[in-house]
Amino acid sequence: MGLGGLCVRHGRYKQANQRYLRARALVGVSFGPKSLEMTAVLNGLGVLCKYTGRFHSAEKFYKQALAISKRNLGQDHPALASLYHNLGGLEHSRRRFARAEPFARRAVEIREKALGPNHPEVAADLAALAAILDGQGKHEDAEKLYNRALAVFRRTYGANHYEVAVTLGNLAASNQARGRYRVAERQYRRALAIKDKVLEPGSPDAALTRNNLGKLLTEVGRPREAVELLKAAVATFEDRLAPGHSHLPRARKNLRKAMQSLARSSAPRQAK
Repeated sequence: MGLGGLCVRHGRYKQANQRYLRARALVGVSFGPKSLEMTAVLNGLGVLCKYTGRFHSAEKFYKQALAISKRNLGQDHPALASLYHNLGGLEHSRRRFARAEPFARRAVEIREKALGPNHPEVAADLAALAAILDGQGKHEDAEKLYNRALAVFRRTYGANHYEVAVTLGNLAASNQARGRYRVAERQYRRALAIKDKVLEPGSPDAALTRNNLGKLLTEVGRPREAVELLKAAVATFEDRLAPGHSHLPRARKNLRKAMQSLARSSAPRQAK
């Protein structure tokens, strides 16, 4: 399981799948298919499927894990918070933000009650909820949650932690949506610098930030910089993600727009 998690973190999804399937077989023999030990494997498989765009399979694994956890632990055990968090994240990836919000709020409710308001796991739940609110256009509410989560992450982990990078990237997207381009660019660049430092080369996670920064640079009239970033993002997604993953068509579309903008800006002006 630990090796599978590391492979997911660094974008090595085929290796992660092999390790999780091996773990599921071992747990099934040693503890049984309805054991609490199995919930960790199912959750890991759900995370993997979400990252590779197999959303239906991810939902199945998460809900199986949630049912086993409820049966063994009850409705309000802190262990359920991670599954609600992940179900909310899955619906966010599907862009079904209204369906995601109840899952995310349930995760915050359970975890905050168990751990208090300043725990980093609560901060992760708050950041996830903020992204879902952003998707519904509730940017001011989202910004408050992002900043609260950032304060906890920086205090707990330091300024160069992966969770700081993820939250900065989400906050940048929120600022971009409101036309705060300079602030958003600084946040994207800081998030990318952290991800490039803590993740291995070719990480789809870092490529997503490149894609988002490239899209912003196109919007503000800097297509040459955008094309370089977007080409790298598309290449990584093509290499690491399943062909049906939603990141691919979005990144390709962003790259086409950047290249069209660059062509227009480079074309000689016609004399009047």
